[in-house]
Amino acid sequence: QVQLVESGGGAVQAGGSLRLSCAASGRTFSSYIMGWFRQAPGKEREFVAGITEVGGGTYYTDSVKGRFTISRDNIQNTVYLQMNNLTPEDSAVYYCAAARMSGVSHDKNRYDYWGRGTQVTVSS
Repeated sequence: QVQLVESGGGAVQAGGSLRLSCAASGRTFSSYIMGWFRQAPGKEREFVAGITEVGGGTYYTDSVKGRFTISRDNIQNTVYLQMNNLTPEDSAVYYCAAARMSGVSHDKNRYDYWGRGTQVTVSS
């Protein structure tokens, strides 16, 4: 069982930056694939970024490549999402998710554990 708690959301102007954190409970954090997803009002929850168990592989949806960076600290049991050059289209509730599987997946149904989310609002 893994419990996930996101933090770091807020309101920023376009071009600004935010760093999201997701703290995980449990002793086996390093055995989980971690992902960040987001959901805007009226839209499906979509994959944003994912990272392998020890951080050797990172994956991003095309719209955030070059602007967002996912990382993890397996000592602190935390995964991060550094978001730079934010645009209003990035506004959404951001969720972190965890799964034991062979490789990062973009499919939200492959993830077993979810946080409650943190709101990111970007104004123009």
